[in-house]
Amino acid sequence: MNNGFWTVVGFTAKNKLRGKAFLITTIIIAIIMSIGINLPYIISKFSGEGKPTAVGYAAVAAEQSQSQLFTPARIADSLGKYYAAQEKPELKLVPIADAGSAEANEKALKRAVADGAVDGYVAFAPDPAGGGFPAVTYKSESLMESKVSQSLTTALQAVKMDAVINGGGLSDELKTLLTKPIQFDTVQISTAEGAGSIGTGKTKEQQAMDMVTVYVILFMLFMAIMISGQMIASEITAEKSSRVMEILITSVAPLKAMFGKILGMFLVVLTQLAVYIVVIVINMTLPQNADKLGDLGISLDKIDPVLLVYAILFFLTGFFLFATLFAAVGSIVSRTEDLGQAVLPITMLSLAGFYICMFGGLNAPGSMLIKVSSFIPFFSPYAMVVRLGLSDPPIWQVWLSIAVLVVTILASGWLSAKIYRAGVLMYGKKPSMKELFKAMRAYR
Repeated sequence: MNNGFWTVVGFTAKNKLRGKAFLITTIIIAIIMSIGINLPYIISKFSGEGKPTAVGYAAVAAEQSQSQLFTPARIADSLGKYYAAQEKPELKLVPIADAGSAEANEKALKRAVADGAVDGYVAFAPDPAGGGFPAVTYKSESLMESKVSQSLTTALQAVKMDAVINGGGLSDELKTLLTKPIQFDTVQISTAEGAGSIGTGKTKEQQAMDMVTVYVILFMLFMAIMISGQMIASEITAEKSSRVMEILITSVAPLKAMFGKILGMFLVVLTQLAVYIVVIVINMTLPQNADKLGDLGISLDKIDPVLLVYAILFFLTGFFLFATLFAAVGSIVSRTEDLGQAVLPITMLSLAGFYICMFGGLNAPGSMLIKVSSFIPFFSPYAMVVRLGLSDPPIWQVWLSIAVLVVTILASGWLSAKIYRAGVLMYGKKPSMKELFKAMRAYR
């Protein structure tokens, strides 16, 4: 490679990096990403989600009969103790003074909601069969209160079990044994170590980090292909339409120009992705996000280095495969108006690989669809990353997928180079396959 190649690389990279559109787009996307990552925290601050939801109930007098386990008064009292014992309670039980009758209590509870004293209230209806747990209804002005409903369901189930245990005459040892949480964990194992598998067994925390890594790599690869592909194709088409290409190829060979533009755009996209990664890491290390990630067992020090190396390898090969195809298509289009339709098939290939993995692979990484896709060059950069992160493919399958991908890159690079060399000087309407084939044969 002579200086002409690096001149194209430097010119392409500098021209894009210094462009106002690139800078503004990068900043806007970084801001959107920051807002998206911190959106739950922002919403909680403005909506008061950090505070427990106030739930009212009618504070009727406790029944005198000790034979009844499930009276409204006892249930409400137990619910209050249940939430008071939590470090960060989701709900807070607020008693509303007894008004003397069921109808009057209902009006008092509605008045409390209207005045903002409570967010909603619970009402108890006797068990039709008698003696059983009463029917509980949560009432509020909001249409859907799934969070409150789920919390109350869990709490009522715990209250019911506690009442049955305490009222059943069980010994303290049996009560402790019955209420003691079970020990349960998940570990990903490797069953093909002798055959040369990638994994050796992963804990739940490592699996969670692998899932995050797979998500990030899939999105980064998809963004890189979409951003760089459009830029490469549009750059070449714009140079053709402005006749700059005629001047360019007099000083730089067509092949060097094509690969120089691809490498230059790769540096641009790499810079953009680096900015996004820094933004993500900074936002994830903020206290409100770091605490939640810590609760899920997600930490940067748990990233699997083997997965990361393979993910980067598939990222690079996938990028250059699609980049050569976008360059070839851009070289045969003379008008930027026709570019969108011309690159649509390549865009659909990338979209297909991305959607197959996002909506099929993440839930079933060992499915036949993902296994087959991991050997199809246009899908393997996505599919094999999913298999590496969420399952345990044999090492020979991984390297076979890489070999197929490399061979496809070489073949597409050779074909794209011939198309580019022939197409950059073909102006006017989009050339037919016959015309393009003749022009390619002329450049043997």
